[in-house]
Amino acid sequence: MNDTVSFGYTDVSPDEKTARVGEVFRNVAGRYDLMNDAMSGGMHRLWKDRFVRRVKPRAGEAILDMAGGTGDIAFRLAKSGASVTVSDINPAMLEVGRERAAKKQVKGLSWSEQNAEELNFSDNGFDAYTIAFGIRNVTYRDKALAEAYRVLKRGGRFFCLEFSTTLWPGFKEAYDLYSHRLVPGLGKLLAGDEDSYRYLIESIRRFPRMEAFRSEIGAAGFIQVRVEPMLGGLVAIHSGWKI
Repeated sequence: MNDTVSFGYTDVSPDEKTARVGEVFRNVAGRYDLMNDAMSGGMHRLWKDRFVRRVKPRAGEAILDMAGGTGDIAFRLAKSGASVTVSDINPAMLEVGRERAAKKQVKGLSWSEQNAEELNFSDNGFDAYTIAFGIRNVTYRDKALAEAYRVLKRGGRFFCLEFSTTLWPGFKEAYDLYSHRLVPGLGKLLAGDEDSYRYLIESIRRFPRMEAFRSEIGAAGFIQVRVEPMLGGLVAIHSGWKI
């Protein structure tokens, strides 16, 4: 393994990345959903709705929602009657999710503090594994993907919603200008934290392009790996099956 990994545009040691990402999400946990609305103009809600429709959760299924923190994906999944385990490495994010679930009276959820790279769940335990806007924050994606494969049942499905690089001419340049110039300022205004939101934008830029990440999912053992781009690839749904 390399001696350094990316933390935004900076290369740091693996332990330092884990610690610094943890600090970022502790800082933003209380305003995370507000900032998602501000940064995406509310479009993240539509992306998440579409993502869950692709997962097709069913009553009685066991689903692991990794990096599920504040519960946005889990609440949608639970409407099907599935049993959803919401996992996140960050206890502050989980606490926000628990409070939101109690207010919304969402049933069928369990909460578990987990590192995506070292899950303590048994082999072949889940019908589906979901991760939305979280895979780019793990230190080693190959470990997280291997763990996703391990905990899925045979015939289980993997779904990942993540930012990527839009291929639409003109839109890419406009989005780059918006994200680098305005998002950190929004973070300072709405969450009192400019640096954390600068990292979140930089982490998107360092994430592999759609086809490269598709290859990583295949290398973990998944078959029929597909990519569904949105906004020209600014956001993409990646999926695969375990056999």
